[in-house]
Amino acid sequence: MITAEFNVIPIGTSRTSLSKYVAAAVSALDELDVKYQLSGMGTQIETENLDDLFKAIKTAHEAVIEIGANRIATNIKIDDRRDAERSLEDKVVSVKKIL
Repeated sequence: MITAEFNVIPIGTSRTSLSKYVAAAVSALDELDVKYQLSGMGTQIETENLDDLFKAIKTAHEAVIEIGANRIATNIKIDDRRDAERSLEDKVVSVKKIL
């Protein structure tokens, strides 16, 4: 299982609010067969392979361009763990057990 967090940041928008761009990116993910969680600072995603991960991020990135962004910075963090199946929820539960 590959887990990742990414954010798509349009640059040079006329307003400080980015909600409409985030909504476009997240809506694009709904068209794909990927599990994701929206947070206040990015979107976390789970995929079975890198191809699906990069397709999802590209789809979100392109969706922001489609609604008018001319420049975008997309940040990606990837956790590609091959020795065990761990979901986003598993990672949180693991930490909470220690707390």
